Amino acid sequence: MDLTILTTFLPQDDPDAALAFYRDTLGFEVRNDVGYGGMRWITVGPAGQPGTSIVLSPPAVGPGITDDERRTITEMMAKGTYGIITFATSDLDATFAELQAAGVDVVQEPVEQPYGVRDCAVRDPAGNLIRINELR
Repeated sequence: MDLTILTTFLPQDDPDAALAFYRDTLGFEVRNDVGYGGMRWITVGPAGQPGTSIVLSPPAVGPGITDDERRTITEMMAKGTYGIITFATSDLDATFAELQAAGVDVVQEPVEQPYGVRDCAVRDPAGNLIRINELR
């Protein structure tokens, strides 16, 4: 098989805050910004990687999701345990310093993990966990 990752979805509960974080703080390109029914789906991606996108989507809007499931998703987002994504960088210390200077919610400073990666962790405005691995 010849597969690549095209798109992944992360929930957002404040489209303007999500847009500011991914565009202005992380420097991602805005690829699409679609409103429908009072909600917004914003597609962003790293510059120079047009084949990889993240859709910042309203949480729990799919068909078949019950009210109990919506409440659970909302609770998990508030705790930062629902959406997770991992990025990579060649200079973790410089990336972390930029994020910290921008006032990003830091979860973990750069550290060598016992499982063989050096990484840090931050949260986006919706509480999604973003781990950043250092490329070696």
